[in-house]
Amino acid sequence: MNLITIMIFISLALSSFLAIIAFWLPLMNLDYEKLSPYECGFDPLGSARLPFSLRFFLVAILFLLFDLEIALLLPLPWGDQLSNPLLTFEWASAVIVLLTLGLVYEWIQGGLEWAE
Repeated sequence: MNLITIMIFISLALSSFLAIIAFWLPLMNLDYEKLSPYECGFDPLGSARLPFSLRFFLVAILFLLFDLEIALLLPLPWGDQLSNPLLTFEWASAVIVLLTLGLVYEWIQGGLEWAE
């Protein structure tokens, strides 16, 4: 047997052994406290199924958008190594201007306000 076959056999045996242990090891009689959504010792006061506000999702999407802006602008310092570095700067400036206009629009519309 070669080394790859031995490594595949060992990994299959180990993963099968761990899967069997994970299946049989947990206790089968669960407590009421462990089945509750809160394990901190007190009863929940309200329902745990209340929907999130849409404003939460809007702020999360805006965060992701501006976080991706950093990823787009990260290679900008290496743009001066290209044959036309001014074109790279113009594209980066266009991205920043578009994102700034979108932020101003959201700000004017009141989309960034948490309280109404």
